[in-house]
Amino acid sequence: MTSDVPHPELAAKIRADVPRSARIWNYWMGGKDNYPVDREAGDAWIKVHPEIVPMARQSRQFLIRVVRYLAGEAGIRQFLDIGTGLPTMQNTHEVAQSVAPESRVVYVDNDPSVLAHARALLTNTTPEGVTTYVHADVHDPDQIIADAHNVLNFSEPIAVMFMGIMGHVSDYEEARSIVRRIMATVPPGSYLALKDGTKTSQAIDEAETSYAQTGAIPYAFRSPEQIGGFFEGLELVEPGLSTISLWRPDPTEVGTVKPTDSHGAVGRKV
Repeated sequence: MTSDVPHPELAAKIRADVPRSARIWNYWMGGKDNYPVDREAGDAWIKVHPEIVPMARQSRQFLIRVVRYLAGEAGIRQFLDIGTGLPTMQNTHEVAQSVAPESRVVYVDNDPSVLAHARALLTNTTPEGVTTYVHADVHDPDQIIADAHNVLNFSEPIAVMFMGIMGHVSDYEEARSIVRRIMATVPPGSYLALKDGTKTSQAIDEAETSYAQTGAIPYAFRSPEQIGGFFEGLELVEPGLSTISLWRPDPTEVGTVKPTDSHGAVGRKV
């Protein structure tokens, strides 16, 4: 890892000998905040399923388009980004505050590597905006909600974001219950934005197995139908559930946008 750790007291908690998903994702994105063990785990996946690299980059483009829509067309000014990962290009607060300078963004993650670099995330792009970080686990929605209450106004609409995080909850019904629990606390007019990798080929099964054998925390890819199940009771924004590359894609000058092994959607609480 090449970046300076802004909080030295966290150094002891960062395991350089155990691969972590946030750092592996950073590697796939072309970042430098990763260790050899992360690159080894990332390469194990790439060897079996090389499409993971363009999918990782499409995931960031999906986030940008989603936040741009929420802050722009939907008029959302509060964002709860759960499982934020390491900061890269065009993070949620940067996109939201570029559209609506007063946007308030709460990032949530439990990886000490992410916490160590939280100072980079906590830089507002506008004087009106608020950007903060909560150290909490996706398995503890009550803690996430309690901490987010310190920054966000839960009487006003909030965009709740789960971008490639729910695969860390191996039990599907538990994963759905976490999403339902958090969405139950936000008012009508709020939104859920969620995307995750989907099992669309045998290669993904093989890649999951190889990935787990590296010592990384296993990650469960699900079917597109299961991804759609997270949005039960919500009003889907057009075009509904789709591969992330085809969700309101930006115009391309050359070629066409291709589907990816990842599905996502945006749903409104009515």
